[in-house]
Amino acid sequence: MDMIKLSNGVEMPLEGFGVFQVPDPSVCKQAVLDAIRVGNRLIDTAALYMNEEAVGAAIKEAIEMGMVTREELFITTKLWTSDASYEGAKKAFERSTKKLGLDYLDMFMIHQPYGDVYGAWKAMVELYNEGKIKALGVANFYPGKFTEFAEIVEVKPHVNQIELHPFYAQYDAIENMKQYGTVPQAWGPLAEGKHGIFTHPVLSEIGTKYGKTAAQIALKWNAQRGVSIIPKSVHKERMEQNIDIWDFTLTDEDMKKVDALDLGHSEIIDHNDPNVVKYILSAKADA
Repeated sequence: MDMIKLSNGVEMPLEGFGVFQVPDPSVCKQAVLDAIRVGNRLIDTAALYMNEEAVGAAIKEAIEMGMVTREELFITTKLWTSDASYEGAKKAFERSTKKLGLDYLDMFMIHQPYGDVYGAWKAMVELYNEGKIKALGVANFYPGKFTEFAEIVEVKPHVNQIELHPFYAQYDAIENMKQYGTVPQAWGPLAEGKHGIFTHPVLSEIGTKYGKTAAQIALKWNAQRGVSIIPKSVHKERMEQNIDIWDFTLTDEDMKKVDALDLGHSEIIDHNDPNVVKYILSAKADA
């Protein structure tokens, strides 16, 4: 497993495991245990996912079983818009760490660029300076908002998690992040299964050369351009495939073929759509 060093010197696994849309406690717990068992060390959750307690239970069991130590894990959770304020962020941190059963977070993120994100960031920086958070991140901060935020705050985001996959490459957004020392992290690195990604002819053809699947090529393409990836699956065999991407390197020609699949826009969610913004603001996180 490759690691990437954040701007503050903290090392983060380049690949991890996401639990978005896994609300069932027993399914989520087993999925996280399986993810750790196959080698994942980065686990990504959020208050909105309604599964922090299940993730925490899995972490506790994995440590008790001797599969991993707390120090080997990199645990991320996210602050929802309803808590996007100075006081809200402090309370949300306490609530999330309690649910996770942790006394510190490896990364705490602002989940969406709405609400009092500056007040929330101030609180998060205080927690970071106290050693309760190892790294700070944002999610879904697209170039305009990300630039505004990064220009204003003193402590720049160490990570920005946005939609990144072969059909939405977002090279300009990645280059913009680099100006502020921010590592791009991909949500939906397998495009949530859209565009036939698991059997896509271009990805499959490249995969044949290396004895890999189309999905593995999509993941490797992102990782090879310095993007942290957090694919999700509740199937152990798929988890094993997702993490089995570190024994080969794509050629420049391979990378260009995958680049050519870029549509230049998302077909999952449009954060510039007023109705999407209203929906996000109306959504309620786990309290």
